[in-house]
Amino acid sequence: MDNPQQLRYSKEHEWLSAAEDGVSTVGITEHAANALGDVVFVQLPEVGATITAGETCGELESTKSVSDLYSPVSGEVTAVNEDVVSDPSLVNTAPFEDGWLFKVKVSGEPGELLSADEYTAFAAG
Repeated sequence: MDNPQQLRYSKEHEWLSAAEDGVSTVGITEHAANALGDVVFVQLPEVGATITAGETCGELESTKSVSDLYSPVSGEVTAVNEDVVSDPSLVNTAPFEDGWLFKVKVSGEPGELLSADEYTAFAAG
């Protein structure tokens, strides 16, 4: 499992990009995608919705289970990845690239997020 060094990670297995003009991208990690199995349905927050760090903001449904999607930060959703909605398998095949989930205008500082090395150790534990 190779977690990109430039991202930050939550203990709920979401990743967060560095903010560009105050907007960060959110997705789930390769570890989470592998644990879920084949993702068949994605429910994302609506554009304009206010989300809160650590709270659920959507769902990922796989052939094995349904998992909540947690927001790693608080803010306003500015975009959702419609490609993932129409082709949920992108979450499995490219979780750090085309399989991103949504973009958020971050309000305040991100909470307790892990570096790539910290997340790798956490996920292996």
